[in-house]
Amino acid sequence: MKDSLIRVITKDAGIQMTAILSTGIVERARQIHKTLPVATAALGRTLTAASMMGNQLKAEAGSVTVQVKGNGMLGAIVAVSDHEGNVRGYLQNPAADLPLRPDGKLDVGGAVGRGYLMVIKDVGMKEPVSGTVALVNGEIAEDLTRYFVESEQVPSACALGVLVDTDQSVRQAGGYLVQLMPGVTEEQISRLEKNIAQAGAITAMLEAGLTLADIARRVLDGFEIEILESAPVEYRCACNRGKVLGALVSLGREELTQLSEEEGQMEVTCQFCDKAYTFTNQELAALLEQASQ
Repeated sequence: MKDSLIRVITKDAGIQMTAILSTGIVERARQIHKTLPVATAALGRTLTAASMMGNQLKAEAGSVTVQVKGNGMLGAIVAVSDHEGNVRGYLQNPAADLPLRPDGKLDVGGAVGRGYLMVIKDVGMKEPVSGTVALVNGEIAEDLTRYFVESEQVPSACALGVLVDTDQSVRQAGGYLVQLMPGVTEEQISRLEKNIAQAGAITAMLEAGLTLADIARRVLDGFEIEILESAPVEYRCACNRGKVLGALVSLGREELTQLSEEEGQMEVTCQFCDKAYTFTNQELAALLEQASQ
């Protein structure tokens, strides 16, 4: 089943929901970055969340960047999504791993550690909009819930999950984001909370064969729902040779001069997709001359 995302609203209450199947996205990230299970889960949850948040943007050239920076062994985790939900990402230490928690689950919170979560939204204005919150527990979903409440003043419930198979590949990955609009009653909130508690883990629902629409109906049981959008999403890197050249120019004249004077050629590897771009001394010298004009 290909990765996809749906957006849903309730007709009889101010509730919005986005749900995503991201198994292919997370498996692609695992293959690119050669992550061990804890790193796979942490990066996978961040990618899944960023995809849902990116799809919420109205600006066609918009993007959402989610950064998780803790003091644990994983280091910084970064995921970037376009306005359709296509996403890419990386983390500092893909080889980080920890023993399972006492409950048998991957210890993502322990590997992330204490720190902060930052969300940067670029919607085509002069400056991107950003918000930062302290990490609740490093498990990503709860941290994003805090972000929405504190930075965007939107009461939310976020579920993210990555199920790693015995061969370390990604068996299931997905998530959902439920957000309350003004006017939701206490009775409706109580019903929603009960539904979420009864629904169980997102990966368990996916493993049981539930579709995204099934999951939305389970989480929003008792409400009249309407599916606004259903769209494919994928791991997609936006790098190209031109953008890499632009990044080299941004290094500054002094560093570019030093690189052009070194023997041999230089290879630049994209952090997001591991694609390598090779530049000769002559190309760097030409780039330096062009930048000086």
